[in-house]
Amino acid sequence: MNLVIDIGNTRIKAALFEGNKLHEFKFYPLVADILADSDFLKQAKHAIIGSVVAELQSFYEALNALVPTMVFTSQTKIPLLNLYQSASTLGSDRLAASVGAYYLHPNTNVLVIDAGTCIKYNFTNVRNEYLGGGISPGIQMKFKALQHFTSKLPLVEADFSYDQLIGTNTQSSLLSGVLNGSVAEIDGIITAYTSQFTDTICILTGGDSQYLAKRLKNSIFAHQNLVLKGLNDILNYTLENT
Repeated sequence: MNLVIDIGNTRIKAALFEGNKLHEFKFYPLVADILADSDFLKQAKHAIIGSVVAELQSFYEALNALVPTMVFTSQTKIPLLNLYQSASTLGSDRLAASVGAYYLHPNTNVLVIDAGTCIKYNFTNVRNEYLGGGISPGIQMKFKALQHFTSKLPLVEADFSYDQLIGTNTQSSLLSGVLNGSVAEIDGIITAYTSQFTDTICILTGGDSQYLAKRLKNSIFAHQNLVLKGLNDILNYTLENT
């Protein structure tokens, strides 16, 4: 059994995979809570950590004492050719999602859209080359920025049941602007990629993917746990090639 841990800016996700099959999935508020979950950890023979936050060393050392653990970095060998110019600054979640997409659709133009704290666009071409993509603020970040950088706008919680174009008061105007704007952004980016790269497959993942999948006009595949799947694929690839 593989233990796969994805440490994001907002949430910590962990999963157990048996081969390529997701066996168990959990959220944790703190990495210390993973270490305390002995019943979960004892099922794993190998582990991998992907993280977009710093200060990982002490957790890695503690976990590695319990389960042989690798940390996914820019130096980790993967089945894609990484052509990102600043590979050392590339978020592990971005590359892991693309690896997961590669195993689903090899030798294909694939655009992965990870809608979480940030909206991240990651493109791999038919030659299985990771080229890069884009990063923009996620839905929750947009609401927080509107409140933080103005003197009068309130902080509005995302209401994913809101479906109006015209906001008739300040709260609904913020909902309209952020939600409709995010959908329009993603649809526009998808159209730009599919216009430039023929036969591009689009995969949507991340915390806001369920809402966005219902609103996007372009054809997409939804995969809620693509980053975790990609990390598991990377761990299996490493074990098979060592």
